[in-house]
Amino acid sequence: MFSTRTLGIAAGIAGSLLIAGAASAQEQLKFAHVYESSEPYQKWALWAAEQIAERTDGRYTMEVYPASSLGKESDINQGLTLGTVDIIYTGTAFAGNYYGPLAIGGAPYIFSGFDHWQSYKDSELFEELAEGYKEKTGNKIVGMTYYGERHVTANKPIRTPDDMKGLKIRVPDAPLYLMFPKGVGANAAPIAFAEVYLALQTGTVDAQENPLPTILAKKFYEVQDTINLTGHITESLITVIGAPLWNRLSDEDKTIFTEIFKEAAAGATDDVREAEDRLRTEFVTMGETVITDVDRDAFRAALQPSLTGPSATWTKEQYDRLQALAD
Repeated sequence: MFSTRTLGIAAGIAGSLLIAGAASAQEQLKFAHVYESSEPYQKWALWAAEQIAERTDGRYTMEVYPASSLGKESDINQGLTLGTVDIIYTGTAFAGNYYGPLAIGGAPYIFSGFDHWQSYKDSELFEELAEGYKEKTGNKIVGMTYYGERHVTANKPIRTPDDMKGLKIRVPDAPLYLMFPKGVGANAAPIAFAEVYLALQTGTVDAQENPLPTILAKKFYEVQDTINLTGHITESLITVIGAPLWNRLSDEDKTIFTEIFKEAAAGATDDVREAEDRLRTEFVTMGETVITDVDRDAFRAALQPSLTGPSATWTKEQYDRLQALAD
């Protein structure tokens, strides 16, 4: 017979093992991105973190690291494969460094507007490209968020491609972003996102390009007095789960994660669209000059040859299929 004391010790050990087992069963994930805490992407990433903890009964928790705190965009893309980060937001141009056809969604004037972008997001073409990216990298795309139309800020009006000639413009550090400045005779300067404000302030570059909500969040309006509504890229952010995490998720958890990040992408998309509409007039009240009469047809014509030229990392057939989605 066991003594009461022996049984008590055994029960204590068993309880400790149960607690240790529960602790070891909980996994904390890292979600990294380069955007400010004030932006919708951070808001919805935090929402996703809450939902992951709730819907997995605490088996997974997620810490969100904004504002390049875990590295610039090229770093966090590499981190997915290395397992140093688990989930990221990234532009399709950066993902296109690993699987070229996926970059098509970030090409200049590839979309006629938001409805065209939405059709692409929900299309078989995008599903095929996302699967091609997964086959190449092992990483899984689980959401696509509307990032907004990219516009050029400078200290002068820009209405036609001729106004861009010789302009030194900062672009993200991914090859696809060279297509726009090259097509209009500007000089591209790839600079990490976190360094753009200082580059504008010191005159290292003459201009930069980003959507209106980003221009606000990064305070570029403080060092550039003119916002030119070129709308040259209808940009997306994809939410990507790295292969090391994706491969160890159960089928049930894969479904949970995918559902959560798709819902988060839809919420962020709505917020970005609302902000775009509001900021067109809000920037004027803040003292900015907003150039609305940009000749987009002239810009589109200048860029058209590039979309199926040697710089394209997608096929003509993929380009044609994407354009057909505008019909």
